[in-house]
Amino acid sequence: MKNILYLILFLLVSTVIAQDNSSNNVLLRNCATMDVYDRLKLEDPTYEERLNNIESEIREYLKNNPQFDNVVITIPVVVHVVYKTSAENISTAQIQSQINILNLDFRKLNSDINLLPPPFQPLAADCQINFCMATRDPNGNVTTGITRTHTNKNSFRTNDDVKKSNRGGKDAWPRDQYLNIWVCNLSGGVLGYAQFPGGPAATDGIVNGYKYFGNTGAATYPFDKGRTATHEIGHWLNLRHIWGDDGSSCSGSDLVDDTPNQAGYNFGCPPFPRITCSNGPNGDLHMNYMDYTDDRCMYMFSNGQSSRMTSILNGTRSTILTSNGCLAPTFYPGQQDNNSSLNGPNSYRLFQNFPNPFNPSTTISYSIPYSSFVTVNIYDASGKVVATLVNELQSSGNYSLNFDASNLSSGIYFFDINAGNFTDTKKMVLMK
Repeated sequence: MKNILYLILFLLVSTVIAQDNSSNNVLLRNCATMDVYDRLKLEDPTYEERLNNIESEIREYLKNNPQFDNVVITIPVVVHVVYKTSAENISTAQIQSQINILNLDFRKLNSDINLLPPPFQPLAADCQINFCMATRDPNGNVTTGITRTHTNKNSFRTNDDVKKSNRGGKDAWPRDQYLNIWVCNLSGGVLGYAQFPGGPAATDGIVNGYKYFGNTGAATYPFDKGRTATHEIGHWLNLRHIWGDDGSSCSGSDLVDDTPNQAGYNFGCPPFPRITCSNGPNGDLHMNYMDYTDDRCMYMFSNGQSSRMTSILNGTRSTILTSNGCLAPTFYPGQQDNNSSLNGPNSYRLFQNFPNPFNPSTTISYSIPYSSFVTVNIYDASGKVVATLVNELQSSGNYSLNFDASNLSSGIYFFDINAGNFTDTKKMVLMK
């Protein structure tokens, strides 16, 4: 009788676990990047050869550049929101929250980095990569860096239809100038996927489920801290999954020297240490962005991963370094931009400063559609005004200001604009 009871209990528990894993697609992380990689190899026999050549270039670059210059790279981003329902048409605030998260995660400024176990702390890297919403589109016009496309599709699969206007999605902007991010309703329990360097230009970028983008709005627990995009952009910059995509055989490699070998992916929030593949005493680096753990339990890139991303940005993806996508078109005060959407009663704009984080200076841009009395102030974290950049009547147009913070200490600052009845505030980070 006791054995029968144990058997019944086991079956009940197994059923609950199976239902949890299959009926709720946000319980377990599912990245389809390797599935897309396998598909592209079948579609293009030369794809794998290009990737092998890229690996050779990376090894050569790392050999010749064992130490990198202390230069921060900024990548212009365009977010293509493809939606059928109003819930899928995520807010600008949700999009901006994701950009802010990327700038924290890739610069090791995320507050949860202090959760990293002491043995792994020397591995954590400031990747010196920033992201900015595009302010100039491919035609040279002012843009918000966001496109919105209504579709008749209930959801998208990993076949890249979301990246094609003639299939219900949105065509990519030039990959040599922008990182394309498509946000949509993904089917099959997939949170996101990316395309490695060397793939087709028309589909280059990452795709992110709308429920797993940013940390506000539709963002859904346990993937509500923006780490899906951090993970997928890691792939876009040629990082592999940390376990080497070999199942649990301990024979694969993520092509990075300082990440411990581990047996397969980790879900949820594993305890430290979790020892696999004889990698004791510290075990798996499951708090790495390239594992499968929940958002709240991944919070670092390693130095080796950082070097690999820097290599690709100085190699195959180097054209993006000369992009002017984050330099808003400038106009003389009073001149209207007839090709943009700025001419309207609700078109006051305050753009995110560029670069951000910065040292010691950055550019603040804004737009006003009508002559207005404008003030632009800089505040420290306590709310004290540390600089006033504008306090005057200005004609309609687009403006760019240089803010020199040489006399300020490192930290978080805020800047705001007051123009007519319009007010807006944004955060920036000074790093010295």
